[in-house]
Amino acid sequence: MEQFAGKTAVITGGSSGIGLATAVRLADEGAHVFITGRREAELHAAVEIVGADRSTAIAGDISQLRDLDRLYDAVRARGKGLDILVANAAVGSFVPLDQTTQEHIDQTFAVNVKGTLFTVQKALPLIHDGGSIVLIGSTAADRGMEAFGAYAASKAAVRSFARTWSTELKGRGIRVNVVSPAWIETPGGTAAFNDEETARAVKETVAATVPKGRMGRPEEAAAVVAFLASEQSSYVVGSNIYVDGGTNQV
Repeated sequence: MEQFAGKTAVITGGSSGIGLATAVRLADEGAHVFITGRREAELHAAVEIVGADRSTAIAGDISQLRDLDRLYDAVRARGKGLDILVANAAVGSFVPLDQTTQEHIDQTFAVNVKGTLFTVQKALPLIHDGGSIVLIGSTAADRGMEAFGAYAASKAAVRSFARTWSTELKGRGIRVNVVSPAWIETPGGTAAFNDEETARAVKETVAATVPKGRMGRPEEAAAVVAFLASEQSSYVVGSNIYVDGGTNQV
């Protein structure tokens, strides 16, 4: 039996990378998936991949509250509430401390911190008691990676949110957990660098340092998200699961 049969899921940043892989995984296991992202062309392509009968695309920017309202209005109109929320949308780029601008800080925190908070807050009237919220963090929150300070701080905030919200939502049986990937081969990971040549060189260097011996695949992170979204993880609350090939562990 499909473990998410009859379930409804929302995935932000669902048009590529980990978000898209998660949408495919949850839909394959029976869920109807609402995916959102800022680029309409990529969203439409994602629906073709996930399946038009299994997914709904709503274009929007999670840092804009009116866009979140449109997303949840669409979920509400379907009339089945919400069971699973995957707060995946994020931005990040490498900027050294001495070159960090107000604009860089504002953009990073508007999406990764403010956007994540209101993504969850605005879902609360719709999400069923006993539902699951999965926040996508990052191993960067635990490491002193050069020139990645703003992103790392924003993901540390996401990890903190999971602890606080787990306490606040325990009365409704809603579990909040974090998945923290390291080096996953995604379009967003490439975009964090100034050019493709730099991205390729960094990826080769990184792959050589990962105990697993390679970068991760979006599907590997999606598998852990699916576990946390399911009843198989019914006693996992407020946790942070690393999907990092051992990078932060050994």
